[in-house]
Amino acid sequence: MEFMIKNVKTIFVLLFVTSILSLSFIGKDKNSIGLNIGDKAPNIRLHLDEQVIDLRQMEGKMVFISFWASFDASSRLRNANLYHALKEVDHIKMVSVSFDDYQSIFEDATQKDLISSDYCLMNRFNRSSNVYETYQIGKGFKNYLLDERGTIIAKDLNPKDLKMYLN
Repeated sequence: MEFMIKNVKTIFVLLFVTSILSLSFIGKDKNSIGLNIGDKAPNIRLHLDEQVIDLRQMEGKMVFISFWASFDASSRLRNANLYHALKEVDHIKMVSVSFDDYQSIFEDATQKDLISSDYCLMNRFNRSSNVYETYQIGKGFKNYLLDERGTIIAKDLNPKDLKMYLN
C-alpha cells in the first residue's frame, strides 16, 4: 500500500512539472521581433521619392535586405554582387539600403555598380535614425534573407551562400 502511495505521489509530481513546462511554451510559436535567425525582422518604413517602402507590406514574398554605404568598400562590393545574383530571381525581392551622406555619392555608386532596383534607397547616415538603431548598423553593415512571413532565415550572406538558398 505504501509503495502505491509513493508511486501516486511521483506520478502527481511528474504531471505537475510537465504541466508547468508545457505552459511555459504557450505563445512561443509566434516569432519575436529581433535580428537573429528565427526572429521576425523589424519593420522598415522608408520613403523613396513618392513611394513608401514598408517591409510588412512585402510579406508573402521572400525579401533580401542589404545594408551598405559607398564609403565602406566591402559592404558596397557585397551589395553589388548580391544584387546581381538576385537580379534574375523572381521570388525574392531585394531591398538595398545605403547609409551615405550625400544623394550624389549614392547615385554615383549605384550607377557605377549597375544597380537599378525599385527598392534601392538611401537613408542618410544618421546614427539616430530608426533603421540605423533598430538594425544595429553601428555594429557593421549586414544583410538578411527573410521568408514569406518576414522571418529571418539567414544573415550576412555572400553571393555563394545565397546561391545555396536559391536552389
